[in-house]
Amino acid sequence: MSSEDQHIDEDLMAKATKAAEDLYHLRDTYFPANQQEKISKLQTEADLALELLNCIPSAQRKSPTQRATYEFLRGKILDVLPDYRKEAEDHLSKAVKLNPSLADAWLCLGNCIWKKGDLLSAKNCFSLALKKGPNKKILCQLSMLERSLPQGSENQAEVVEQSIEHAKEAITLDIKDGNSWYNLGNACLTSFFVTGSWEHNKLVQSLKAYQNAEKDERMKSNPDLHFNCATVYFQVNKYLENYERALSGFEAAALKDPGLNANEEVKKIVHLLDKIEASFKEHARAKRFASVTLSLHGVKLNSSHKKATLSVLEEGSNKAVEVVGKVLLLIKYNNVAPLYYLACDSEQTCFILSVYGLRADVIKEGDLLTLIEPYFREIDFYWKARRYQFKSIRVDFSEQILVNGKALASHQTVRTSIYAQHKA
Repeated sequence: MSSEDQHIDEDLMAKATKAAEDLYHLRDTYFPANQQEKISKLQTEADLALELLNCIPSAQRKSPTQRATYEFLRGKILDVLPDYRKEAEDHLSKAVKLNPSLADAWLCLGNCIWKKGDLLSAKNCFSLALKKGPNKKILCQLSMLERSLPQGSENQAEVVEQSIEHAKEAITLDIKDGNSWYNLGNACLTSFFVTGSWEHNKLVQSLKAYQNAEKDERMKSNPDLHFNCATVYFQVNKYLENYERALSGFEAAALKDPGLNANEEVKKIVHLLDKIEASFKEHARAKRFASVTLSLHGVKLNSSHKKATLSVLEEGSNKAVEVVGKVLLLIKYNNVAPLYYLACDSEQTCFILSVYGLRADVIKEGDLLTLIEPYFREIDFYWKARRYQFKSIRVDFSEQILVNGKALASHQTVRTSIYAQHKA
């Protein structure tokens, strides 16, 4: 073979490699309203990439290294569609047998096997790939897979912690890589849910990771990032109550990928806010505050905390303070945590009370509550020209609340068990 012919053949391999890369870039950035439209486009581009690959002469795929690269590219192109294809697995398996040092082939093989549900074999592929050397992409995939292992196992929290460690390791390899930060955000968000929604610091860590991911220009086209970041903000509202940021995030995700159903999340938040607003209006017309406040004045505190009303509370945590209130109604909302109540204090000031870690039947309408060291917020923002304005008190732990003067028993508490619903 002449040097000119060899150069042409090498150019064909480079073009086929570039076509495979472009194909995956299309997969990760193209989000039409109709999912079938995306699949059709990917299939068309995959067929073109395979035609380029077929143009490479057999003479250029004789050595094990050349053959491995050829098999790897064919398997990678065939695996671009969401469904599992055995043909893709066969080519990728050949690639790693011919060249066990080809880390990208191990990565693709793991992803392919993952699609057919064999998570342990997929994990083994990623682990073998990492033995060839540190690789941020493989670490991220391993982190993702660990979060996908069967839910409900006894060591699930431990597995998720491993996922977080692998995500952090990927970041150390490239601290500016948005995808690695995004993956860490997902891992921390999953950990929050797996631990029963009590590890609130995991929400903060998740939020910081997503914010670092957003600094990478390449991530701005990722709708999952907007969706998950909005999910965190919606969960963080139980601390920070960033309803507006959550709404904006879900709306941005819906624009980038209609298939995420992010508009449904917007509707849920607005529905909650509307119910809160309606509860205030309903009780503003009620004429029973005189008897309510009279019963509150009669409550005596048995602690060193100072008795206070909402009018003197500071924004944030109020140390050495107790607020006495009466439950007016439970705000029914299709969410696991927290529980929302409309309550009022002795000055007839109504507020929304959000409570964690309690069974839904523990607090009832008419109950007298003593709220110990409450976290107070003034919510005031506009969404779609509609203003939402109300006072809020949050109680994180059962030890911070007395019901009708009595501390809560352990059987009245619950650890919420819900899981992160994200693609990665």
